[in-house]
Amino acid sequence: MPSLEILIERRPVSVRTRKRAVYRAWKRLVNVEAARVWAGQPLHAGDVRLTVVFLCVDAPIDVDNIIKPIQDALAGVVYADDVTVTDVDCHRRYFSDPIDLARIPPLLFAPTLDETECVYVRVEPALPLEDSL
Repeated sequence: MPSLEILIERRPVSVRTRKRAVYRAWKRLVNVEAARVWAGQPLHAGDVRLTVVFLCVDAPIDVDNIIKPIQDALAGVVYADDVTVTDVDCHRRYFSDPIDLARIPPLLFAPTLDETECVYVRVEPALPLEDSL
């Protein structure tokens, strides 16, 4: 299974937002960015691992509330249905936290150095359970 990496240089939108137009626009942005880099047809089978990293300055959003809009936005582009997602890793880090540039994905270099709030998303094959524990 191929993997996908995208970077959205914006603050994510929470699934709990009352501003539904903002929520729909966020999902559309994630969907468009995924479609821009995803070469294949949506996956119909296989276990998928979704990794989300939110880099922020302050005023964090609960990590569990940023997963669902991203997961839903990738449906129909990367995978046919979000039921394919079996594993989710979500991380929120502040720019004031130490971040080892040698150990992060290259897509995160510039936003980390510039302190640009962003969301990094990776979709890849799920690991066997024992490798995840």
